[in-house]
Amino acid sequence: MPAELSGLRLDQVLARLWPQHSRSRLQDWVRAGWVSVDGTACRDVRRKTWAAETLAVTQQPGIEQSAATAEPIALDIRHEDEDILVLAKPAGLIVHPGSGNWQGTLLNGLLYYLPQARDLPRAGIVHRLDKDTSGLMVVSKTLAAQTDLVRQLGARSVTRQYLALAAGRLPEQGTVDAPIGRHPQQRTRMAVVAGGKPARTHYQVLEYLPGASYVRCELETGRTHQIRVHMAKLGHALLGDAVYADRATAERFSRQALHAFRLELTHPRSGRRMAWELPLAQDMAQLLERLRAQKQIEAK
Repeated sequence: MPAELSGLRLDQVLARLWPQHSRSRLQDWVRAGWVSVDGTACRDVRRKTWAAETLAVTQQPGIEQSAATAEPIALDIRHEDEDILVLAKPAGLIVHPGSGNWQGTLLNGLLYYLPQARDLPRAGIVHRLDKDTSGLMVVSKTLAAQTDLVRQLGARSVTRQYLALAAGRLPEQGTVDAPIGRHPQQRTRMAVVAGGKPARTHYQVLEYLPGASYVRCELETGRTHQIRVHMAKLGHALLGDAVYADRATAERFSRQALHAFRLELTHPRSGRRMAWELPLAQDMAQLLERLRAQKQIEAK
């Protein structure tokens, strides 16, 4: 082990020596016994390491990789190079296999399109969109790119902006700063809860429509269901949201009216800042036009 790393914690040393892996991934391998110090498995990520010691890591595929199968699922790719691809996810496509949905996911499609993705945790997926949310996603094609993108997400340097239709009349702009965690009684839902993970959403109303506000939202953090939970907390749940809206609001659209329209990040290899935008999905664009037509009729 390099002398300059002597005295550091085991997970810190591993992150320096194996930078293509995220620290959380390396910590998981330590706890599972896949890291040895002088030939003996060490499960303590905080253990101090010393220059005379020899470290060894047995790299492991994720559980998802061993279970997932490649499937010929159409991918709407908007950008691709040797490190990343940016795609437009349609509403209805599940990003990652899970309970009751082990096939037909974006991950299955990625394994078919990029066979080498089998060697990557989660087939290179670094962030998710809910099943019924449409919009832009970035996927890594190498371990180095994946680790870099995960770090960018952690540092909040990836810009993700969404377009949404929320019930009622929101203030013109604002920020929701409220922690999000699992709902204390309904474990399949998220909620604003004391002790939850920090979550911040900025929003600006683009247009007022009959019974709705057309809103641009920007995530400062990326918690599960963040925009949906925050808008519901304000009393302005998204149209079509069957989980967080009341029945009348949920029935106004066939899915939550949420679309990830802009993605901006620093390219993992070149360091160049890059951005993409995606027009509204057709169903949401049609909803917007119907509301605008209704507004014109009411104005007469």
